[in-house]
Amino acid sequence: MATITFKPKQSTKNLLSVLPDRARDVLISRYGLGKNTDKMTLDAIGKNYGITRERVRQIENYAIANIRKSDAYKSEKAVFSELETLIHSLGGIVVEEDFLRTLSKDKSLQNHINFLLVVGDSFKKKKEDDDFKHRWHVNEALAKQVEESLRKLYTGLTNDDLLPESEMVNKFLEHLENVSEKYKNQEIVRRWLSLSKSVDKNAIGEWGVASSPNIRTKGMRDYAFLVIRKHGSPIHFKEVAKQISLIFKKKAHVATTHNELIKDSRFVLVGRGLYALAEWGYMSGVVKDVISKLLEKHGPLTKEEIVDKVLKERYVKENTIMVNLQNQKHFKRDKEGRYAPVQ
Repeated sequence: MATITFKPKQSTKNLLSVLPDRARDVLISRYGLGKNTDKMTLDAIGKNYGITRERVRQIENYAIANIRKSDAYKSEKAVFSELETLIHSLGGIVVEEDFLRTLSKDKSLQNHINFLLVVGDSFKKKKEDDDFKHRWHVNEALAKQVEESLRKLYTGLTNDDLLPESEMVNKFLEHLENVSEKYKNQEIVRRWLSLSKSVDKNAIGEWGVASSPNIRTKGMRDYAFLVIRKHGSPIHFKEVAKQISLIFKKKAHVATTHNELIKDSRFVLVGRGLYALAEWGYMSGVVKDVISKLLEKHGPLTKEEIVDKVLKERYVKENTIMVNLQNQKHFKRDKEGRYAPVQ
Protein backbone atom coordinates (compact mmCIF):
# COMPACT_ATOMS: atom_id res chain seq x y z
CA MET A 1 0.00 0.00 0.00
CA ALA A 2 1.28 3.47 -0.92
CA THR A 3 0.67 6.29 1.55
CA ILE A 4 -0.65 9.77 0.91
CA THR A 5 -0.40 12.75 3.25
CA PHE A 6 -3.65 14.50 2.26
CA LYS A 7 -7.31 13.72 2.96
CA PRO A 8 -9.04 13.01 -0.38
CA LYS A 9 -12.58 13.70 0.89
CA GLN A 10 -11.56 17.08 2.34
CA SER A 11 -9.92 18.04 -0.96
CA THR A 12 -12.95 17.10 -3.08
CA LYS A 13 -15.28 18.89 -0.64
CA ASN A 14 -13.19 22.04 -1.08
CA LEU A 15 -13.26 21.74 -4.88
CA LEU A 16 -17.00 21.02 -5.08
CA SER A 17 -17.84 23.99 -2.85
CA VAL A 18 -17.28 26.44 -5.74
CA LEU A 19 -20.14 24.95 -7.78
CA PRO A 20 -23.87 25.67 -7.94
CA ASP A 21 -26.04 23.02 -6.29
CA ARG A 22 -27.08 21.13 -9.43
CA ALA A 23 -23.58 21.03 -10.92
CA ARG A 24 -22.21 19.80 -7.60
CA ASP A 25 -24.92 17.13 -7.31
CA VAL A 26 -24.21 15.92 -10.85
CA LEU A 27 -20.52 15.39 -10.06
CA ILE A 28 -21.30 13.70 -6.73
CA SER A 29 -23.64 11.26 -8.51
CA ARG A 30 -21.38 10.79 -11.52
CA TYR A 31 -18.29 9.91 -9.48
CA GLY A 32 -19.85 8.26 -6.41
CA LEU A 33 -18.71 10.98 -4.00
CA GLY A 34 -21.68 10.77 -1.61
CA LYS A 35 -22.97 8.12 0.75
CA ASN A 36 -23.79 5.98 -2.27
CA THR A 37 -20.45 4.98 -3.83
CA ASP A 38 -22.06 3.63 -7.03
CA LYS A 39 -21.30 5.83 -10.02
CA MET A 40 -24.43 6.84 -11.93
CA THR A 41 -24.62 6.94 -15.72
CA LEU A 42 -25.46 10.05 -17.71
CA ASP A 43 -28.84 8.53 -18.55
CA ALA A 44 -29.71 7.79 -14.91
CA ILE A 45 -28.79 11.30 -13.78
CA GLY A 46 -30.74 12.78 -16.68
CA LYS A 47 -33.88 10.90 -15.67
CA ASN A 48 -33.58 12.23 -12.13
CA TYR A 49 -33.51 15.81 -13.40
CA GLY A 50 -35.77 15.34 -16.41
CA ILE A 51 -33.03 16.36 -18.86
CA THR A 52 -31.14 14.61 -21.66
CA ARG A 53 -27.89 12.67 -21.15
CA GLU A 54 -26.16 15.21 -23.40
CA ARG A 55 -27.29 18.03 -21.11
CA VAL A 56 -25.88 16.11 -18.12
CA ARG A 57 -22.58 15.77 -19.99
CA GLN A 58 -22.54 19.52 -20.59
CA ILE A 59 -23.14 20.21 -16.90
CA GLU A 60 -20.36 17.80 -15.95
CA ASN A 61 -17.87 19.41 -18.33
CA TYR A 62 -18.92 22.90 -17.19
CA ALA A 63 -18.49 21.94 -13.53
CA ILE A 64 -15.00 20.46 -14.03
CA ALA A 65 -13.90 23.50 -16.07
CA ASN A 66 -15.15 25.85 -13.33
CA ILE A 67 -13.29 23.91 -10.65
CA ARG A 68 -10.04 24.15 -12.62
CA LYS A 69 -10.42 27.94 -12.85
CA SER A 70 -11.22 28.42 -9.17
CA ASP A 71 -9.10 29.52 -6.21
CA ALA A 72 -10.04 26.24 -4.53
CA TYR A 73 -8.20 24.40 -7.32
CA LYS A 74 -5.09 26.48 -6.72
CA SER A 75 -5.30 25.77 -3.00
CA GLU A 76 -5.11 22.03 -3.71
CA LYS A 77 -1.93 22.34 -5.79
CA ALA A 78 0.09 20.33 -3.26
CA VAL A 79 -2.43 17.47 -3.48
CA PHE A 80 -2.17 17.27 -7.28
CA SER A 81 1.63 17.48 -7.09
CA GLU A 82 1.73 14.61 -4.59
CA LEU A 83 -0.43 12.43 -6.84
CA GLU A 84 1.69 13.29 -9.88
CA THR A 85 4.90 12.42 -8.02
CA LEU A 86 3.35 9.14 -6.90
CA ILE A 87 2.36 8.14 -10.43
CA HIS A 88 5.88 8.98 -11.64
CA SER A 89 7.31 6.74 -8.92
CA LEU A 90 5.07 3.89 -10.09
CA GLY A 91 6.21 4.17 -13.69
CA GLY A 92 4.42 7.21 -15.11
CA ILE A 93 1.49 5.13 -16.38
CA VAL A 94 -0.72 3.02 -14.10
CA VAL A 95 -3.77 0.77 -14.29
CA GLU A 96 -6.61 2.76 -12.74
CA GLU A 97 -7.98 -0.05 -10.58
CA ASP A 98 -4.54 -1.10 -9.32
CA PHE A 99 -3.49 2.47 -8.56
CA LEU A 100 -6.62 3.24 -6.55
CA ARG A 101 -6.35 -0.06 -4.69
CA THR A 102 -2.71 0.76 -3.89
CA LEU A 103 -3.85 3.93 -2.12
CA SER A 104 -6.91 2.58 -0.31
CA LYS A 105 -9.15 -0.46 -0.06
CA ASP A 106 -12.09 1.79 0.80
CA LYS A 107 -14.37 2.26 -2.23
CA SER A 108 -15.45 5.72 -1.12
CA LEU A 109 -11.87 6.97 -0.79
CA GLN A 110 -11.00 5.41 -4.15
CA ASN A 111 -13.82 7.40 -5.76
CA HIS A 112 -12.58 10.65 -4.25
CA ILE A 113 -9.00 10.00 -5.42
CA ASN A 114 -10.31 9.11 -8.88
CA PHE A 115 -12.19 12.42 -8.97
CA LEU A 116 -8.99 14.30 -8.12
CA LEU A 117 -7.33 12.60 -11.09
CA VAL A 118 -10.24 13.63 -13.32
CA VAL A 119 -10.00 17.26 -12.22
CA GLY A 120 -6.21 17.55 -12.16
CA ASP A 121 -4.66 19.04 -15.30
CA SER A 122 -1.58 16.83 -15.09
CA PHE A 123 -3.45 13.54 -15.34
CA LYS A 124 -4.62 12.00 -18.60
CA LYS A 125 -6.90 8.98 -18.71
CA LYS A 126 -7.01 6.42 -21.47
CA LYS A 127 -10.15 4.34 -21.47
CA GLU A 128 -10.15 0.57 -21.69
CA ASP A 129 -9.88 -0.80 -25.23
CA ASP A 130 -9.19 -4.16 -26.88
CA ASP A 131 -5.52 -4.10 -25.87
CA PHE A 132 -5.33 -2.26 -22.55
CA LYS A 133 -7.17 -1.63 -19.28
CA HIS A 134 -8.32 1.77 -17.97
CA ARG A 135 -5.09 3.66 -17.23
CA TRP A 136 -3.78 7.06 -16.14
CA HIS A 137 -0.52 8.68 -17.19
CA VAL A 138 1.42 11.88 -16.62
CA ASN A 139 3.66 11.61 -19.70
CA GLU A 140 2.07 11.12 -23.12
CA ALA A 141 5.29 10.14 -24.90
CA LEU A 142 6.15 7.54 -22.26
CA ALA A 143 2.63 6.10 -22.34
CA LYS A 144 2.84 5.63 -26.12
CA GLN A 145 6.25 3.94 -25.86
CA VAL A 146 5.09 1.54 -23.19
CA GLU A 147 1.91 0.62 -25.06
CA GLU A 148 3.75 0.10 -28.34
CA SER A 149 6.31 -2.11 -26.60
CA LEU A 150 3.53 -4.17 -25.03
CA ARG A 151 2.01 -4.71 -28.48
CA LYS A 152 5.38 -5.89 -29.84
CA LEU A 153 5.80 -8.21 -26.86
CA TYR A 154 2.39 -9.77 -27.47
CA THR A 155 2.92 -10.30 -31.20
CA GLY A 156 6.15 -12.14 -30.42
CA LEU A 157 4.41 -14.74 -28.25
CA THR A 158 2.54 -17.91 -29.21
CA ASN A 159 -0.27 -19.61 -27.29
CA ASP A 160 2.21 -22.27 -26.14
CA ASP A 161 4.70 -19.82 -24.63
CA LEU A 162 4.77 -19.86 -20.84
CA LEU A 163 7.57 -17.80 -19.28
CA PRO A 164 8.84 -17.22 -15.74
CA GLU A 165 8.22 -13.63 -14.67
CA SER A 166 11.93 -12.72 -14.78
CA GLU A 167 12.15 -13.95 -18.39
CA MET A 168 8.99 -12.08 -19.37
CA VAL A 169 10.35 -8.88 -17.82
CA ASN A 170 13.63 -9.23 -19.74
CA LYS A 171 11.77 -9.97 -22.97
CA PHE A 172 9.68 -6.83 -22.47
CA LEU A 173 12.76 -4.72 -21.69
CA GLU A 174 14.17 -5.63 -25.11
CA HIS A 175 11.39 -3.52 -26.64
CA LEU A 176 11.92 -0.51 -24.33
CA GLU A 177 15.02 0.94 -25.96
CA ASN A 178 14.11 4.64 -25.69
CA VAL A 179 12.67 4.64 -22.17
CA SER A 180 14.58 6.35 -19.36
CA GLU A 181 16.77 4.00 -17.31
CA LYS A 182 15.11 5.20 -14.10
CA TYR A 183 11.99 3.28 -15.09
CA LYS A 184 13.79 0.05 -15.99
CA ASN A 185 13.40 -1.89 -12.77
CA GLN A 186 11.51 -5.11 -12.08
CA GLU A 187 8.69 -3.52 -10.08
CA ILE A 188 7.84 -0.84 -12.63
CA VAL A 189 8.08 -3.25 -15.57
CA ARG A 190 5.68 -5.64 -13.78
CA ARG A 191 3.24 -2.73 -13.39
CA TRP A 192 3.55 -1.95 -17.08
CA LEU A 193 2.92 -5.57 -17.99
CA SER A 194 -0.32 -5.41 -16.00
CA LEU A 195 -1.59 -2.67 -18.35
CA SER A 196 -2.04 -5.20 -21.14
CA LYS A 197 -5.14 -7.30 -21.69
CA SER A 198 -3.21 -9.47 -24.18
CA VAL A 199 -0.58 -10.83 -21.79
CA ASP A 200 -1.15 -12.02 -18.24
CA LYS A 201 0.14 -14.40 -15.59
CA ASN A 202 -1.43 -17.56 -14.21
CA ALA A 203 -1.88 -18.79 -10.64
CA ILE A 204 1.69 -20.10 -10.45
CA GLY A 205 3.22 -16.79 -11.57
CA GLU A 206 4.15 -17.66 -15.16
CA TRP A 207 3.36 -15.29 -18.05
CA GLY A 208 1.95 -15.85 -21.51
CA VAL A 209 -0.82 -14.94 -23.94
CA ALA A 210 -3.84 -14.01 -21.81
CA SER A 211 -6.30 -16.01 -23.90
CA SER A 212 -4.25 -19.24 -23.87
CA PRO A 213 -5.32 -22.18 -21.67
CA ASN A 214 -1.98 -21.87 -19.88
CA ILE A 215 -3.11 -18.52 -18.50
CA ARG A 216 -6.90 -18.53 -18.66
CA THR A 217 -7.31 -21.97 -17.12
CA LYS A 218 -10.80 -23.40 -17.64
CA GLY A 219 -10.82 -26.93 -16.29
CA MET A 220 -9.03 -29.81 -14.60
CA ARG A 221 -6.83 -30.55 -17.61
CA ASP A 222 -5.44 -27.00 -17.66
CA TYR A 223 -4.97 -27.02 -13.88
CA ALA A 224 -3.20 -30.39 -14.11
CA PHE A 225 -0.91 -29.14 -16.87
CA LEU A 226 0.26 -26.22 -14.73
CA VAL A 227 0.66 -28.39 -11.63
CA ILE A 228 2.86 -30.93 -13.45
CA ARG A 229 4.81 -28.16 -15.16
CA LYS A 230 5.43 -26.47 -11.82
CA HIS A 231 6.53 -29.80 -10.29
CA GLY A 232 9.06 -30.19 -13.09
CA SER A 233 9.19 -34.02 -13.11
CA PRO A 234 6.77 -36.98 -13.32
CA ILE A 235 4.18 -36.90 -10.56
CA HIS A 236 1.45 -39.28 -9.38
CA PHE A 237 -2.12 -38.40 -10.35
CA LYS A 238 -3.16 -38.41 -6.67
CA GLU A 239 -0.61 -35.70 -5.95
CA VAL A 240 -1.77 -33.78 -9.02
CA ALA A 241 -5.30 -33.71 -7.60
CA LYS A 242 -3.99 -32.59 -4.22
CA GLN A 243 -1.95 -29.75 -5.72
CA ILE A 244 -4.87 -28.54 -7.86
CA SER A 245 -6.90 -28.14 -4.66
CA LEU A 246 -4.04 -26.31 -2.91
CA ILE A 247 -2.98 -23.98 -5.72
CA PHE A 248 -6.24 -23.24 -7.51
CA LYS A 249 -8.65 -23.71 -4.57
CA LYS A 250 -10.68 -26.08 -6.75
CA LYS A 251 -12.07 -29.37 -5.49
CA ALA A 252 -10.25 -32.04 -7.51
CA HIS A 253 -11.47 -35.60 -7.14
CA VAL A 254 -8.68 -38.13 -7.66
CA ALA A 255 -10.66 -40.33 -10.08
CA THR A 256 -11.79 -37.32 -12.15
CA THR A 257 -8.26 -35.93 -12.30
CA HIS A 258 -6.88 -39.29 -13.44
CA ASN A 259 -9.56 -39.58 -16.12
CA GLU A 260 -8.73 -36.11 -17.49
CA LEU A 261 -5.02 -36.95 -17.61
CA ILE A 262 -5.74 -40.09 -19.64
CA LYS A 263 -7.79 -38.16 -22.22
CA ASP A 264 -5.33 -35.31 -22.90
CA SER A 265 -2.38 -35.75 -25.27
CA ARG A 266 -0.39 -33.17 -23.30
CA PHE A 267 0.20 -35.84 -20.65
CA VAL A 268 2.17 -39.08 -20.89
CA LEU A 269 1.82 -42.00 -18.49
CA VAL A 270 5.44 -42.89 -17.66
CA GLY A 271 4.98 -45.25 -14.70
CA ARG A 272 2.38 -46.71 -12.37
CA GLY A 273 0.13 -43.67 -11.91
CA LEU A 274 2.99 -41.30 -12.82
CA TYR A 275 2.40 -38.62 -15.44
CA ALA A 276 4.81 -36.33 -17.30
CA LEU A 277 4.31 -33.68 -19.95
CA ALA A 278 4.62 -34.67 -23.60
CA GLU A 279 6.53 -31.42 -24.21
CA TRP A 280 9.36 -32.82 -22.07
CA GLY A 281 10.04 -35.32 -24.86
CA TYR A 282 8.57 -38.50 -23.42
CA MET A 283 7.28 -40.98 -25.98
CA SER A 284 3.59 -41.83 -25.86
CA GLY A 285 2.16 -45.34 -25.46
CA VAL A 286 2.68 -48.38 -23.25
CA VAL A 287 6.09 -50.08 -22.80
CA LYS A 288 5.58 -52.19 -25.95
CA ASP A 289 4.96 -49.02 -27.99
CA VAL A 290 8.03 -47.32 -26.54
CA ILE A 291 10.23 -50.30 -27.46
CA SER A 292 8.84 -50.30 -30.99
CA LYS A 293 9.49 -46.56 -31.43
CA LEU A 294 13.04 -46.91 -30.09
CA LEU A 295 13.79 -49.75 -32.51
CA GLU A 296 12.33 -47.77 -35.41
CA LYS A 297 14.51 -44.81 -34.47
CA HIS A 298 17.80 -46.60 -33.69
CA GLY A 299 17.52 -49.88 -35.56
CA PRO A 300 18.23 -53.29 -33.93
CA LEU A 301 19.40 -53.00 -30.30
CA THR A 302 20.70 -55.38 -27.68
CA LYS A 303 18.69 -56.21 -24.59
CA GLU A 304 20.91 -53.97 -22.47
CA GLU A 305 20.58 -51.05 -24.88
CA ILE A 306 16.79 -51.39 -24.97
CA VAL A 307 16.51 -51.54 -21.17
CA ASP A 308 18.72 -48.46 -20.81
CA LYS A 309 16.72 -46.40 -23.32
CA VAL A 310 13.28 -47.50 -22.07
CA LEU A 311 14.19 -46.60 -18.49
CA LYS A 312 14.80 -43.05 -19.69
CA GLU A 313 11.22 -42.98 -20.97
CA ARG A 314 9.35 -44.99 -18.33
CA TYR A 315 9.49 -45.58 -14.58
CA VAL A 316 9.14 -49.39 -14.78
CA LYS A 317 11.02 -52.46 -13.62
CA GLU A 318 13.52 -54.11 -15.96
CA ASN A 319 11.48 -57.29 -15.79
CA THR A 320 8.49 -55.46 -17.31
CA ILE A 321 10.66 -54.50 -20.29
CA MET A 322 11.91 -58.08 -20.68
CA VAL A 323 8.38 -59.51 -20.59
CA ASN A 324 7.43 -57.21 -23.48
CA LEU A 325 10.57 -58.08 -25.45
CA GLN A 326 9.73 -61.79 -25.23
CA ASN A 327 6.44 -61.21 -27.06
CA GLN A 328 7.28 -62.83 -30.40
CA LYS A 329 4.26 -61.28 -32.08
CA HIS A 330 5.96 -57.90 -31.85
CA PHE A 331 9.73 -58.45 -31.51
CA LYS A 332 12.32 -60.89 -32.86
CA ARG A 333 15.97 -61.51 -31.90
CA ASP A 334 18.70 -62.05 -34.49
CA LYS A 335 21.82 -64.22 -34.26
CA GLU A 336 23.80 -61.39 -32.67
CA GLY A 337 21.23 -61.14 -29.87
CA ARG A 338 19.81 -57.83 -31.11
CA TYR A 339 16.08 -57.15 -31.16
CA ALA A 340 14.04 -55.75 -34.01
CA PRO A 341 10.29 -55.25 -34.59
CA VAL A 342 8.35 -57.97 -36.38
CA GLN A 343 7.42 -56.72 -39.82
